[in-house]
Amino acid sequence: MTASRKPNLRRRLIQAAAATLCTLGAVGALHAQAWPATKPIRIVVGFAPGGTTDVMARVMAQSLSEALGQTVVVDNKPGASGNVAASEVIRAAADGYTFLIAPTSFETANPFLFKQTINPAKELTPVAGVGRSQMYLVVKPQSTVKDAKEFVAYARANPGKLSYASSGSGTPPHLAGELFKRVTGVFATHIPYRGSGPALQDVMAGQADYVFDPGIAFPHVRAGKVRMLAVAGAKRSSFFPDVPTLVELGFKGAELDIWFGMWAPNGAPADVTTRMEKEIAKALTLANTNTRYGSLGAEPVGLSNAEFKSLLVNETKQLSALIRDSKINID
Repeated sequence: MTASRKPNLRRRLIQAAAATLCTLGAVGALHAQAWPATKPIRIVVGFAPGGTTDVMARVMAQSLSEALGQTVVVDNKPGASGNVAASEVIRAAADGYTFLIAPTSFETANPFLFKQTINPAKELTPVAGVGRSQMYLVVKPQSTVKDAKEFVAYARANPGKLSYASSGSGTPPHLAGELFKRVTGVFATHIPYRGSGPALQDVMAGQADYVFDPGIAFPHVRAGKVRMLAVAGAKRSSFFPDVPTLVELGFKGAELDIWFGMWAPNGAPADVTTRMEKEIAKALTLANTNTRYGSLGAEPVGLSNAEFKSLLVNETKQLSALIRDSKINID
């Protein structure tokens, strides 16, 4: 090869390398711009349509679709207290197009209640909190107690005489009932039902003495068909601001809210989960979200990624100890 041809070859190699870099850069830019343009985003829900989790997911889906310019669909996969849906998301491609919306209990309580093959804390990535439902100590209309303190005093003086209803063994209302017993030192018989509705109906009928209700009792409380004595949370409810919390009444440690959040498969792109976190925070400020949540007795209280992770750790410690010490076993 002559000396005169070497510069030309070197120039062609440099030009080829530059073209390759430009092409790679363009592909990377197109890839970054592609999400979520290539296909619809799927939100998997572990419960049937119409429930709190499902409605929250549909509210989020509508807001996210408008914000991202892409269709967001809700895919109901009910079963095993949310474990079926969690398994679906664990197996999904980590490409930023599949997410889970669920109550935190599927991660913080289910592993200690059921024999299961999944480990949500290790196999899913938390994105953000999407809302909260508080629980309320509601007693039958025939009850003569004036407030929660008097109710606890009566229960202590009559161990085993009272019964409480729940939406099912291992559900948050059941766990709230057991936590209440543990903190107050009362003993009451647990009666599990297939849902919050049937549980509340039997309290209204006087077949059970009380229930920790997630919000469906609101119209019946206002109509005088049942009585609300306290909020089982750290803060008063915006729906019933005059009703005290159990903490205020001296029963610290009896608080338990039902939190709902979003998770992604492990390995999902960090920029995608960060974007979803930001869009969720925006969606929770919308008037429509507040209205739709309020119809369920829920509140659009969000949690950032860091706050959500901290909640999951703390709630796992609380519920695992409760389940162990109370010997709650579903299997």
